[in-house]
Amino acid sequence: MSYALRMEGIHKRFPGVHALDDVSFEVGTGSVHALVGENGAGKSTLMKLLSGSLQKDEGRIEIAGEEVEFRTPGDAQEKGVSMIYQELTVIPYRSVAANILLGREPRTFAGLFIDYPELHSRAAELLERIDVDVDPTETVGRLSIAQQQMVEVAKALSLDAKIIIMDEPTSSLTERETATLFSIIRELKRQGITVIYISHRLEEVFEIADWVTVLRDGKSVHSSPVSEVDSDEVVQLMVGRELTDFFPKHEAELGETILEVEGLSGGRFEDVSFSLRAGEIVGFSGLVGAGRTETARALLGIDPVRAGTVRFMGEDVELGSVRHMMRLGFAYVPEDRKEEGLFLRMNVRDNLAISVLERLFTAGLLRMQKVVDLAQRYVERLRIQTPSLQQLIRNLSGGNQQKVIIARCLALDPKVLILDEPTRGIDVGAKAEIHTIIGELAERGVGIIMISSELPEIVGVSDRVIVMRQGRVAAEFGTGEATQDAIMQKAAGGTSP
Repeated sequence: MSYALRMEGIHKRFPGVHALDDVSFEVGTGSVHALVGENGAGKSTLMKLLSGSLQKDEGRIEIAGEEVEFRTPGDAQEKGVSMIYQELTVIPYRSVAANILLGREPRTFAGLFIDYPELHSRAAELLERIDVDVDPTETVGRLSIAQQQMVEVAKALSLDAKIIIMDEPTSSLTERETATLFSIIRELKRQGITVIYISHRLEEVFEIADWVTVLRDGKSVHSSPVSEVDSDEVVQLMVGRELTDFFPKHEAELGETILEVEGLSGGRFEDVSFSLRAGEIVGFSGLVGAGRTETARALLGIDPVRAGTVRFMGEDVELGSVRHMMRLGFAYVPEDRKEEGLFLRMNVRDNLAISVLERLFTAGLLRMQKVVDLAQRYVERLRIQTPSLQQLIRNLSGGNQQKVIIARCLALDPKVLILDEPTRGIDVGAKAEIHTIIGELAERGVGIIMISSELPEIVGVSDRVIVMRQGRVAAEFGTGEATQDAIMQKAAGGTSP
């Protein structure tokens, strides 16, 4: 087998952290090679070394048999290495063509002006190469996330990339969009281009990858063809222990009905009705755009409603004030933790305590020792991995960031906790821990509404499942009735059981 890439004896150190410890990584030419591991395992650091964003401390990197030294991303691109990040780097107000050939636009009149006909023609050729039907003159900001990702792939091809790194490429895609991306990956492979695929979704790894490498604690612990391992073995290699139960089932005794929603209607949802009991986990499933998040935001008073009634603990509730709902006993973990849930320039302590600061005043003065005590209590309770309470929240792994948001909600002592995609973008070990936390909360009598696009999670964790489609409730499944096939049938508009 010829190798597109060889990385041998790679070390990378940061202050107090040996991020990569003697890592070796080999990738065959024209293959799809999955790189997996828990958050903090070293995947991103290794790929930043390969793409020129960071420089190694020790080790050797070879591209197509030639030893290379990358000091900048430009150096990597010149050798045919391109990276598509999870958070896309497109310029939303520029055209598709301008994004694809940014900084390398064809010019005319002695280089004074951009040759737009040639720009659009070249972009169209690159899009056609991966069979993407997008107008090169369209503004990128008007495209879907999936289409923007295709623009990034075309940009990589414009750089004559021989190795394309994809970091969590399906985290914001629907199943149909994911299938389209996989078709493009297979076409890239057919053209002899090598793809390094980073994902927490193991089912995708087994569908699209030829080879899998596992990192754990900064070391490479396994590399083999995908056909030689199964998902349980990969999980055990990733976390260093067996996860016999991905979805630890809680044994909560369901109490009285605490929340009744009838005929709730708003911007992207219509006539939504459901109930929630103390200690119950109600899962909300549906395709992207089904109205699940919008319904949750309306319940919290974030988004307006135009019709419907909500009764909490037997009393009618007037929606429209987030502060009022929080004081009643509602808490919310948003889908986009970085944009809506975290204060990235603040530390762990302040992110955790910010929602309950008014409870930490004495005689009109904020008592910092109370803030520290509260933060330390929840860091220990949820096993949040952080060097100190002063650590900036942006430096934590995705799973630990999510735990901080959940801890902030728990500090409110909620009666109803709404979780929107609580395990998106985090590794399997952290997922299992969050599922355990959810079960423990239910056992304490908290009513939980969990929105998730991962069908195994919805089926495995929920007591009841409500399926939404096009803004309306399409089906409801009781305990033990929900299956992945049945949920998908209702979410997609099918009628078969």
